[in-house]
Amino acid sequence: MTAAAASLVQNVDWVAIAPPTIAAVVALVVLVADLFVREGNKTLLAWISLAGLVAAGLSLLPLLDGDRATFCLVGAGDVCSYTADRFTVVIQFLVIAGALLTALLSVSPLKDNKALPEGEFWFLLLASVAGAALLPASRDLATLIVALEVASLPAFALVGLKRGDRRSSEAALKFFLSSVTATAVSLMGVSFVYAATGTLHLTEVADRLGAADGQLHVLAQTGVALTLVGFAFKTAAVPFHFWVPDTYIGAPLPVAAYLSVVGKAVGFTGLILVTVVAFPAYADVWGPVLAALAALTMTVGNVAALRQVGTRAYSAIRLLAWSSVGQAGYLLVPIASAAYADSPAETEKAIGATVAYALMYAAVNLGAFAVAALVARTRPLNRLSDYRGLYANRPLAALVLGFFLLCLAGLPPGIIGLFAKVTVFAAAVDAGLGWLAVVMAANVVIALYYYLQWTAVLFRAPVRAPVRAPVRAPEGAAQPEKKHAVPFPLAAALVLTTVIGVALSGAPQLVLRFSATVLF
Repeated sequence: MTAAAASLVQNVDWVAIAPPTIAAVVALVVLVADLFVREGNKTLLAWISLAGLVAAGLSLLPLLDGDRATFCLVGAGDVCSYTADRFTVVIQFLVIAGALLTALLSVSPLKDNKALPEGEFWFLLLASVAGAALLPASRDLATLIVALEVASLPAFALVGLKRGDRRSSEAALKFFLSSVTATAVSLMGVSFVYAATGTLHLTEVADRLGAADGQLHVLAQTGVALTLVGFAFKTAAVPFHFWVPDTYIGAPLPVAAYLSVVGKAVGFTGLILVTVVAFPAYADVWGPVLAALAALTMTVGNVAALRQVGTRAYSAIRLLAWSSVGQAGYLLVPIASAAYADSPAETEKAIGATVAYALMYAAVNLGAFAVAALVARTRPLNRLSDYRGLYANRPLAALVLGFFLLCLAGLPPGIIGLFAKVTVFAAAVDAGLGWLAVVMAANVVIALYYYLQWTAVLFRAPVRAPVRAPVRAPEGAAQPEKKHAVPFPLAAALVLTTVIGVALSGAPQLVLRFSATVLF
């Protein structure tokens, strides 16, 4: 081998790439094992998947010591395609923890519902997690797009995995077509950026965009705007949100929970990387756009969610879907505020606010979906009316769900939700976006109504059908709900999310300090 050829051989830092690699390897193991495991023993695949996610989470520990990078340009050691810095580790922790809780929610439905193939489900979930864990470490536009698609393509299949369910197939098709369109637009934007700069690496793009001459200025601006589209779609920002309600309703409930947390983490991470790291020179382009999107997204999401509580037969999952759109608006506020920062410290503080809010939202939203999964065991339609009298039948579940809803609303005792909203609000004020802070305050008030309405339903007396004397009550008449044993994985998910929510509400400074040290 010549010296020139030898110089092109790169040393791979296996410790740095361990989290997505472990998820991908375990996905392949599950796929192969599914061929040999008998139909009645498919639960073994679930435990293999859970073990793989735990192993991927533990692989983050060596990355806490310092930044690591690999797949770097020859002769430019500081220009790399994969970087495991503090920001990467925090987001990978969020992705893996969210996937682990999703897996716990999935064990029992997969075992009980023969319409869901277990082997395919676990393979697709782990494959999506591998892409989602790769994305925060990506430091070039090509790797970002590839990671986004690796995370998204298995998600399409997960949404439509219910055999013989027309609604599930329609949701998957709508999700797929809209996502592919957004990705195509983003790819066009990336090609424009490459044409204007001659590079795909984020740090080099940032340096060369600022020096782009007048002839390439319009091309670069167009590329920046188009590149943001794909990530705005993943965040469910209005007007790219239309897939959310039908997808959440049609997907298996654990998949809806996964999309609401991990799917959003993927979108917001990509949005942060392309705006703050790659396109700071064009902050005057994406800053006002994201601010307008934030205001529009939180308003549309909360107003649409407000309409759901007046209909007793409406789906609670659809309400959570619209709520997630509103929450996406809050998450966009600090990213938009970063465009108006005067120093790297202010930029880091704004991005830290987004990360803090994302961590809070992940814990409490997955907790709400866990209670919804518990209710769905006896009330598969999961209507809002099905939650009436939940306290009388399952007091602990009602108290836990009430706590999660108060966290999302930002009311005591959900202190972590209040602190996260104050942090986002402060980011807008510090950036001089007073109008956006006012819009956010108005939307918080709107959200209070439907969160409190749902909370109140939990503690109302159950509806009972009248009994005609002297005939004995018919067998189908409403009676105190018979309690069913809670499966261990579902109970574990409920306990974990409750402990995290209560702990963070007791010491909210933990997540705020943790996210305040995010570095690129």
